[in-house]
Amino acid sequence: MIKKDVEKALKSALVEGLRLEGIQPEDIDDQAPLFGDEGLRLDSLDAVELVVIVEKHFGVAIADAEEARGAFASLSGLAEFILARRQSS
Repeated sequence: MIKKDVEKALKSALVEGLRLEGIQPEDIDDQAPLFGDEGLRLDSLDAVELVVIVEKHFGVAIADAEEARGAFASLSGLAEFILARRQSS
């Protein structure tokens, strides 16, 4: 699986799993922040759901908050994290 495929699958999984109303997968900017005042504006409850989505859809576990903070910087960053974990397993 290449990065663009992971990004596309992630976008669909996020829209469906987080029930992002009014947002289509193609509306999500790969480089925009997932959390905070810009980008998708996810919150701490969404972070818990996001961990579950990543594990369920991609078979990749996120061990702790520090690891999540790095992985959840952007959709592109999360795709890179997933690819790196899948290659190392």
